[in-house]
Amino acid sequence: MIRTPKSGHKSVRFLILLNYYHMSKRTFTKEQIDKMLRNTNVSYCSGRSITYAKDFKLLTIKLYEQGLTPYEIFRKAGFDLDVVGRHQPKECLRRWLKLFRAKGEDGLSDQRGKTGRSGRPKTKGVTETDKIKRLEAEVAYLKAENNFLAKLRARRAESNSGRSKNISS
Repeated sequence: MIRTPKSGHKSVRFLILLNYYHMSKRTFTKEQIDKMLRNTNVSYCSGRSITYAKDFKLLTIKLYEQGLTPYEIFRKAGFDLDVVGRHQPKECLRRWLKLFRAKGEDGLSDQRGKTGRSGRPKTKGVTETDKIKRLEAEVAYLKAENNFLAKLRARRAESNSGRSKNISS
């Protein structure tokens, strides 16, 4: 059941707050971006996101384990919580702790778009022998694929011919 604000029920207020914190489209002004980029704890900032420095992430985890709250840590680091977002320190720390426990310090490095596994294979700087090896492997793969498909077609034709005999008898 949905209650209207007129009823004064607390669940309406809670749903409004929940929508505000999790559905907002936060954008930073040019001045806010410039201010954040001057902070040594920020390695990158755009109109929609902040990338924090690895050293700051490690320090945040260390200070949190010593008993400081995420909000205190961010304020002491020079962040304006009205700009960054009131829920941001807690969410960042939760994410960083999870990464730190799973992968250690290396997990805190920003690896977005740096995995090197996507995109077109590199062809610049490849020697002729490497090109030949790659092409030979591709030919062998395609031959195996053709053989597999030929066998599959033969089995399907065999099973289809068996069905037609059963139908006609």
